[in-house]
Amino acid sequence: MNALHTRSLRRDDWTTIETLFGPRGACGGCWCMWWRVPMGGRTWDAAKGEPNRAAFRKLVNSGKASGVLAFHGDEPVGWCAIGPRADFPRVERSKALVRPWSPATWSLNCLYVPAPWRGRGVARALVAGAIDLARQQGAEEVEAYPQSLDPGERQGGAFVWTGVPSLYEPLGFQRQGPPGRGRALYLLKLARPRFAAAQHAPA
Repeated sequence: MNALHTRSLRRDDWTTIETLFGPRGACGGCWCMWWRVPMGGRTWDAAKGEPNRAAFRKLVNSGKASGVLAFHGDEPVGWCAIGPRADFPRVERSKALVRPWSPATWSLNCLYVPAPWRGRGVARALVAGAIDLARQQGAEEVEAYPQSLDPGERQGGAFVWTGVPSLYEPLGFQRQGPPGRGRALYLLKLARPRFAAAQHAPA
């Protein structure tokens, strides 16, 4: 039986992304560009579909996009976008997500799991893999922006593409700001690797 596994995005992964995202670019022609463009409205509407596809393909092929893919055997079954917060200028346009941050702040901002694979642990594996990637790349903290729901409320996967709090809280993410419904900012502080601490210890 094939096991679920994850790995970081590579420059030669564009055909895998196309297979996973399908003709709709994961959702509504987004092609994982929502957080990467500074403006919404008509600018975003004009970018949906082929413009977003071309833009994300260029980022992937140049190595300027980062993220984590999930596989079941050879079949791609999930995607998680994560990278330095500076790569996602649209985050700054959300009042709920504004906070002091540094170049070592990473943003985990999008999860895509095709409908047949939802509820099977793919999102949890992706988030765990994304945290590992951020740590390996020297991140000191990781932000996430889950959708907080009312007790008993359920929404389709397309509407909770940033995840829900129960996906992040078991991994140590803590909510920033008061509780409430809607998108919230969650933060995970990453411990420095022991070898890095040893390298900087006084002689």
